[in-house]
Amino acid sequence: MQRYSKVLGKNKREMVMLKGFPCKWGRCTFCDYIEDNSKNEKEIISFNKEVLKNVTGEFKVLDVINSGSIFELPDESLKDIREIIISKGIEKLFVECHWIYKERLDEMREFFGIEIIFRCGVETFDNDFRMKFLNKGAGFKEYTEVNKYFDSICLLVGIKGQTKEMIERDIEILENHFKLGCVNVYVENTTSLKRDEELIKWFAEKYAYLKDNERIEVLFHNTDLGVGSED
Repeated sequence: MQRYSKVLGKNKREMVMLKGFPCKWGRCTFCDYIEDNSKNEKEIISFNKEVLKNVTGEFKVLDVINSGSIFELPDESLKDIREIIISKGIEKLFVECHWIYKERLDEMREFFGIEIIFRCGVETFDNDFRMKFLNKGAGFKEYTEVNKYFDSICLLVGIKGQTKEMIERDIEILENHFKLGCVNVYVENTTSLKRDEELIKWFAEKYAYLKDNERIEVLFHNTDLGVGSED
């Protein structure tokens, strides 16, 4: 599996996919990414050290993802990332963080000592769909609660059960109330949730203009950023 890539489109950066401990939430109905984790701390640390060796600092920006939140990486891996930041002159760090860690973001800012963009997977601002159908475990009611903590969010589109109206509202909120964002088109996996091909076709046509928006990345496959593929 590819664990390192250079993202050469929007927000040029190096990206690493590390291993972490099991996702603390780990109950989203659409996600099987949580299988990419471990409880063996020594193995995780050793594995991550090898992946981090790829980082060159070429763009001065590093994006770290794992099957959960940045808070679920071992302390030793966090120290290794910090060493890379210092040695390679990294100036900005992208990380992913579940809503449950929203009150702890300053811990990471103080630890790394550079600008951090925290991405939060909200998936949708339709509260019933997010909490009851997707079982996301993020119990906010309004987008204002989210952008109080997070500058960047991830949305999910194309699941059977979603509606055009839900997606239109989600994209409007992203475009107008967040600095950065990513829209993930749902790809079927080992879970029982299914793609809505007609909805995805509609989304691709209606929101084709997003390709020119430097603040928003649209991923039609979960390996579009170069990590996660088997090649």
